[in-house]
Amino acid sequence: MLDQKTKLTAVSAPVVDDPNSGLHYARRGSITNDELSNEQIEGYDAERMRARTLLTAEEEKKLLRKVDWHLMTLCSVMFLLKNIDADNVSNARIMNKGTKSNIMTQLGMSANEYNLVTTMYYIPYIIAEAPSNLLLKRLLPSRWQSRIMITWGIALACHAAVKNKEGLSRLACFQASYYKCATGIDRTRCQYACCISVIDILGNLSGIFSGILAFAFSHLDGAHGLSGWQWLFLVEAIVTIVFGISLIWILPDFPPQAKWLTEKEKAFIQARLPGNAPQSSELNFRWREIVDALKDVRLWLFTLIWALFTIGTSGVRFYQPTVIANLGFTDIASAQLLNLPISIFSIIVIGVTGAFADNGRLPRPLYPLSFLCVILICYGVLYAYPNTGGVFAATVIGNGVTSAWYPMMWPWRVQTTSKATGSAFSIGFVNSYGQIGGAIGPHLFRSQYAPHYGISFGIAMGFVSACILATSLTWYLTRKTERDTRKLKVARVKAQNRGETVLDDVVDKDLKKARSSDKSAETRA
Repeated sequence: MLDQKTKLTAVSAPVVDDPNSGLHYARRGSITNDELSNEQIEGYDAERMRARTLLTAEEEKKLLRKVDWHLMTLCSVMFLLKNIDADNVSNARIMNKGTKSNIMTQLGMSANEYNLVTTMYYIPYIIAEAPSNLLLKRLLPSRWQSRIMITWGIALACHAAVKNKEGLSRLACFQASYYKCATGIDRTRCQYACCISVIDILGNLSGIFSGILAFAFSHLDGAHGLSGWQWLFLVEAIVTIVFGISLIWILPDFPPQAKWLTEKEKAFIQARLPGNAPQSSELNFRWREIVDALKDVRLWLFTLIWALFTIGTSGVRFYQPTVIANLGFTDIASAQLLNLPISIFSIIVIGVTGAFADNGRLPRPLYPLSFLCVILICYGVLYAYPNTGGVFAATVIGNGVTSAWYPMMWPWRVQTTSKATGSAFSIGFVNSYGQIGGAIGPHLFRSQYAPHYGISFGIAMGFVSACILATSLTWYLTRKTERDTRKLKVARVKAQNRGETVLDDVVDKDLKKARSSDKSAETRA
């Protein structure tokens, strides 16, 4: 609910109805009058719409830059640390390979046993993600996110003390789950691909940092009685824990709690939030929204897309350092640095496609579908294994495009959710159970398929092909909401240039007929 203490000192201004687009506009820096109703604008809320006109276009730009600086930076650093920590599993596999201090040699593990450990890392993540999202309605995001970072860091530090494969397996089972920060202010930005792209760009810097760190710590092997992989886990754990503790004080929760926002800015930010964003005033669980989400076929389709994609690509990403090491370019330690081109290419692709996707000119599903086709072609090259250079090029392009797939999918997924509890549950559900590929994918690359893993890449191609079909079907079912979202995005940009704001929000019409039937049945009952 908007802060009642906000002083609305602007003058009243009429609302302009555009008959061509069916949208309603109001002059920025003014207050809309009360002549509109929910019958004229579906989902209209007079208080929210008045707050949307409080700031001029220039003031809004300054406000969003302020939000980016205070919040998006923190979310990006959290994502970066999470990715660096997660990359340790694959990087440690080849650190000091061929010596007694290699993690697999030191712990007495076979390649297939190491794959099983990677599966165990995903079990708590899959189970805990959806409940964790719902707990944000009870606990402040800063406290809960800090808890996640600290417990993740502690579990990571414990890796350095592991003495055998049983200890590593048990520790993997208790590895804390992690998910992207989704505070109330963050949701004002996550509806835009370019802003998700910023987080993913910084997150994908992990490929650069983790490769450099693995290279550096491999040369610390034996220092103070610790192997290189133990130094890797320990140092990165300490950084994660320290940053997690700091989040208690530096991560803002909801707009009303942000001390660096004025009352007018707080009201504007909350009015700008989509209807399915978390609100500080809404702390109660609404189980009906969870039931409705589970009855929504789109929830299961997006979960299927995520599962097929992660199964088809996570194994390849996990084995990326190993594949590069087996190409014979250089020694094992220097092979870590050959991961850098992949990360750099990923950052470029994410940045460019994020900027293009945000203009709303092309349907959003076209981007992930295009990426899937590129991945399929690259996997075909990896399956054929023509030569060393071709394999490395396919690895760079395939894994780079794989990283860019996520920031293109999330805005599309978010725009099909509804209401706060239902949205939190749906996003967590898809992101957790869709990550089943992280548990299954590495097992496609079993030791008997080495060194070229032709069978493994062939199976991965099958899952990517199925993902293309599932994405196409989902696009068909969500075409109305996706089209309206693009239409509204373009209208808002044009309105901003005219010094106006759009009062309409996107109304979910994909399953409108089914919902009308359900309501009629309830009425008759």
